[in-house]
Formats: sequence, C-alpha cells, structure tokens
Amino acid sequence: MSLKIRTKSALKKILKPFAGHAIRLMHTQLLGKRVFINRYTAKIPIYSRLLKKVDSVMTAASAVAVRKAEYETWIKSNYPSNYLLAKQKTEVAKLKNKPLLSVLVPTYNTDSDYLAECIQSVIDQTYDNWQLCIADDASTDPSVIKTIKRFAKQDKRIDFVVRDKNGHICHATNSALDLAKGEFIALLDHDDVLWPNALYEAVKVINEASPDFIYSDEDKIDEEGKHVDPFFKPDWSPEFLRSINYITHFAVIRRTIVEKAGRFRPGYEGAQDWDLFLRVSRLTQKIHHIPKVLYSWRKSETSTASQPSAKDYAYVNQKKALQDDVEQRGYKAKIEWQIPFSMWRVDYKLKKNYKVSIIIPTKNQYEYIKRCLESIKEFTTYKNFELIVVDTGSTDEKVWDLYEEYKSIFPDFKLLKWKKTFNFSAVCNYGAKDSTGEYLLFLNNDTEVISPSWIEDMLAYAQQEEIGTVGCKLLYPDNKLQHGGVILGVGGMNDTPGIAGHYFPVFIDEPPQDPAQQLYVGGTRNFTAVTAACVMVEKGKFNSVKGFDDKFRIAFNDVDLCLKIYDKGFRNVYLPHVKLYHHESVSVGQPGSKVRDIGEFDKEIKMMIKKWGSLIKNDPFYHPSFRRDIASARLDNGSKKNS
Repeated sequence: MSLKIRTKSALKKILKPFAGHAIRLMHTQLLGKRVFINRYTAKIPIYSRLLKKVDSVMTAASAVAVRKAEYETWIKSNYPSNYLLAKQKTEVAKLKNKPLLSVLVPTYNTDSDYLAECIQSVIDQTYDNWQLCIADDASTDPSVIKTIKRFAKQDKRIDFVVRDKNGHICHATNSALDLAKGEFIALLDHDDVLWPNALYEAVKVINEASPDFIYSDEDKIDEEGKHVDPFFKPDWSPEFLRSINYITHFAVIRRTIVEKAGRFRPGYEGAQDWDLFLRVSRLTQKIHHIPKVLYSWRKSETSTASQPSAKDYAYVNQKKALQDDVEQRGYKAKIEWQIPFSMWRVDYKLKKNYKVSIIIPTKNQYEYIKRCLESIKEFTTYKNFELIVVDTGSTDEKVWDLYEEYKSIFPDFKLLKWKKTFNFSAVCNYGAKDSTGEYLLFLNNDTEVISPSWIEDMLAYAQQEEIGTVGCKLLYPDNKLQHGGVILGVGGMNDTPGIAGHYFPVFIDEPPQDPAQQLYVGGTRNFTAVTAACVMVEKGKFNSVKGFDDKFRIAFNDVDLCLKIYDKGFRNVYLPHVKLYHHESVSVGQPGSKVRDIGEFDKEIKMMIKKWGSLIKNDPFYHPSFRRDIASARLDNGSKKNS
C-alpha cells in the first residue's frame, strides 16, 4: 500500500508525532520515524527541515551514549581503589600541615537514607582531621534529626544545631559556619556524597601550594546509584564563572576569607554558593583546581542536578549575584540569560568610543576579500574603526579595482603593500605599525561577519585591564563549528607531536542536546589561545610582547602571540556569541600543500616545543583526562588519571 500526501491535514497528521517534546524520543524511535518520513516526504521542504532536526537529535543522542559509555569505562579504573585509600591513610601522617577542615552541611527534610549516605561519606574519608558541621533548618520530618543525632553519637567530630525557625539555605549554612572551628571550610549538600579521597586531595594541595580557594571536578549519582554526567573542569577561569557556576562542588575555602567576604548572603538563595565564589575571587587569586572527580551530586526528581527548573527562583538570584559582581569590579553591564545554552552572558558597556584598527592581510582571492569587505560594510554596527588592508602581492586586477571601490566606501581605509617574501607575522606587524587605533583587530581575508555587534562585543572584553586577546566563534559555511578556542598539545599525528588545535566538542552549531557539550561550548570562557583569523587586542599589550614573532612565518604565530600575552598575566577570552564564517586557510594553504613548506612547518613545531613545552603538555583549560589526538573533550581511557 502506497502513501500519498494530498492535503494539509495529512501533512499535519504525519508531522504531529514530532511536535514539541516528541522530537526528543529515543534514538531507536527516531530512527524508525526517520525512515518512514524520508521515504515519502524527503522532497517536501518542511519535512526536509524536519529530517535535519531529527538527524541533529539522533547525532546528539549518539554523543550522549558515547560519553556515557566512556565514563563507565573511565570510572572503573579511576575510582580510588582500596589499596590507594589505605596508602593515603599512611601518607596523612607524613603531612607537615594537617589543618582542620570543617565540612558544612545544611539540612531540611532530607531523605534519611540519602542523609545517612552523605554523613557516612565524610566519616569514610582517608584524611581524619575534619569537623562535620550540620545545621538543620527546622525540618518537619523527625527522621532527619534522628539520623543526625545517631551519627553524632557515634563520632565526636560531628557537631550539629537545630534551628528554631526555617530561614532557608543561606541562614542555615551560616548556622553551620557558626559551628566551624577549622582553618578551611568545605561545602557539601545534604543528599550528595564525597569521594573517600576528597579531603586528602584538598589537604595535599594545601601543603603544596597554600591556596585560599580549592575546587575539584564532579559527577552525579542517578536514582539507580550509578555514576553519570561527569564535569571535568578547566583551571581557574573567571570569565567562565561569570557564565555559569562551574565551580559548584567540591569547594574548599579558607575560613577567614569566607568571613571577610561576608559569609552566605540572605537574599541570594539558590545562587548562594555562586555569589560567595564571586566575592571570594575578588579577594584572592590563590585559587587551585584539583583535576579529579571528588564529589557526586544526587540526581532526584526535585534536585537541580536532575532538573535545573526545579528551583526557578535561583535564576533571579543568579542574575543579582552577577550584577553585583560586575558593579563591585567597577564595570557596568547588562546581564542576559542565554536560553539555548542555559548560561549567562555579561554584556559590558564600553568605557569610551575606542578606535579599532582592522588589519587584513590578503593576496588575490577576489571572491573572498570581496565578501569579507562587504560583510564588514553590511553588518558592522560599530563606526569608529579604520580598515587596513595589507596586500602581499596580488596580480588580479579585479582585486585592485575592489580596493579603489572600498576606499570610497570606508571613511578610513588604508592600503599597504608588502613587497617582501610572505611572512604572516611580519605582515600583521607591518599593518599594526601603521595603525592609529587603540585596539587592533586582526582578521583573515576568508572570513565573513555574521554578528553585527562583533566589534563592540569584543571591545567590551578587550578594554578590561586583566584581559589580553579576545577571540570569537568561527563557523564553516555549512554552520559547523570551526573554532571554539584553541587547545594546546592536541592533534599530533604519527611521529609529529601535537602543538595546538581548534576546540570543537559539538557536531553542529545548534544548541546541543548533550548537557556535557553545553558546559564546554555554551559560555564565555578563558583559553590559553584563540585564532588570529579574528582576534582583538589592545595595542599597548600587543606592543609589550613585540607583536607577532616573525620566526613563525606560516604556523603557530597566533598561538605564540596569545601565549606571550598569557605569560604576562593577562587572560585570553573566547566569546561564543560573536560569530563569523571562516574558510580555513583558503589563502595560505595547509601544511604539506604547494603553498606551504612542510620542512618549515616541522621547524616551527620544534620552536614551539622549545619555547612553550610545559604549557603544551599541560594546557590549564583542557582537562588532563581528555584525549590529545583530538580537541573534543573526549575521555582518554588509556591511562589512570585519578590515582
């Protein structure tokens, strides 16, 4: 029996199963529906678009399945063994500094089994100099107090207080803090669990680095008791913290810093930890990340770990905390909620109308440079810029005619001629030397502007004293991600070591269905480097590192520039909301092509290793548990990382 679609009602009947949340059906169900629709309706535009959406969800579902399987394998070899735990107990005695750690646990009508497991996870720690401070916020369930008293009777290191009146999470946590006697406090939710090595790992870092603020990686425990949804975090990333509270747990903070910061502030419920972390980070830069999973959230029907919307009021207070942080740091900004990625975006206001010099090295490639210049003309909303085109030897007359045309279009257009042997670094420096702008924006000729506010958005970050280079999201013409920041030490092949690669942990440029992917690409964050295909930097900072190093003629020049600036203590930033199209290396060519000398490429690899070897081995913004053959946040299950 054949099926023919003749009416709108027939179309709606077929489309109905895909409406709303039905698009999130199981992978197998989607596959069956896809075959059916593809057979009969693939040539109809509305269904063609639908098929692309189904394919997107199927691909995301596959990514989720892959990550889940990878983590199941990872945790088998990385959860601390009994041998390791016994060894840690022996090593505790050898520590020079054994500070008291006060673990704060506010409770309220907690499931008694979950609470018992939470308390037991503290008792089972390999580090023994701890104090558990429990503050019950007037629970109406008598089993909560009964459970607390039972454990307190068994272990004298457990102190507790029962509040007379429910005051919500901030008052309750402050009541727990009132009990604390330790040099450091640690935060633990009443139904979550610490891994048995958590306190030991924190104290080990305290002995090695004397930090004020420590955080670790985390995962979740589902209702079947299985470990799922790991979050492997970057090292200290201030811009990422203003996108989302990526620190969460496990967090350990020097108690005097917490007191100085103002403790937990009532009125910030649901965002109280994030608010505290922001205030603490303004008081100290001695912040240390332990790249190990040490904490497991409990996934339940009402927990934010399972369903963020379970506490809608939190979002109101998150915005308030971020707004306060911006103002306390002396900036003005609009705080916007990014629904597709469930993260916040801080749109800083410009301090002044800075002049920007857009520097474009180019040669021939008429279609590309024409499209680049047209996109700047058509989409750029910022007006105070000069355009500096550095031609490196065009022979196409149409290109020269195009330059003449755009001299009359742009009020501040400069054409420079480079007559020496092509050297990307030297060409960019040549353009910068002739610039009059306060900020430099290096741009490839094979790019195309998508975001109208691209210049002011990048300026908003580049104007900040602590920030060095500012990069953006680059897409291929088919909207697949080409650049989401640069990762060091990835992409090696055969005997060639990996130096750097573009970060692309998603398959397509749509809001990913995989929560882990959202965490890695959804927000503004810090990287050691961004690509010079589109990068902005304040001219004084650029000159302070003597610009691009012309020893890197064809490759890694942008990475080297970013690392020089990073090495001076500035933060490099990636902005996902600033988007351009990019035809990667269309003008210069890839290593091994006729345009590029593979021998010179190998030479530049060796120079990078010699100059930046330690950073290449340990990129602070790419987790050591991730694979190094690709920059995609995929777990490396070939070696043990949590021992």
